[in-house]
Amino acid sequence: MSAGPSIEQRLARIEARAEITDLVARYARGADRKNDPAILGPLFAEDALWSAEGFAALTGRAAIATGLAALAADRVLWSIHYMTAPLVELSDDGATARCHWYLWELCTLSEAAGPTDSWFGGWYDSELRRTGEGWRFTRVTLDVRIQGEANPPWQLKKPVQM
Repeated sequence: MSAGPSIEQRLARIEARAEITDLVARYARGADRKNDPAILGPLFAEDALWSAEGFAALTGRAAIATGLAALAADRVLWSIHYMTAPLVELSDDGATARCHWYLWELCTLSEAAGPTDSWFGGWYDSELRRTGEGWRFTRVTLDVRIQGEANPPWQLKKPVQM
């Protein structure tokens, strides 16, 4: 009978899952701060890919950080990202992983007719790699499945501070 993974190996897998879940939360935080490149950039590997149909396809950490910030500057006046049910799948050697999570987003977009309160729903699929800097996204794909205008519009209780 096999002894199975050691306590150290099991602990390393638990820690990896926690670190990856935290990475998803930091991604949401950066997104809700108008895609702050100082927050989002470090979450990605140097050779990472980010894509969302109808928005952008970006390659490389710097391009992802500046490209997402430009998207927010041009289109997003305010947002709140709910990243739910992250499913982390670690490779057997613990060096790479896949993570899938759902998105529910409320936002105010800059449209030709003026600010428009909207909602989005979909899911993210990602691949990650453990690096010397910690876990980093190597690929993030957003699949927007639903989108619509909020009616009635949002009624913010206090000014948004980014």
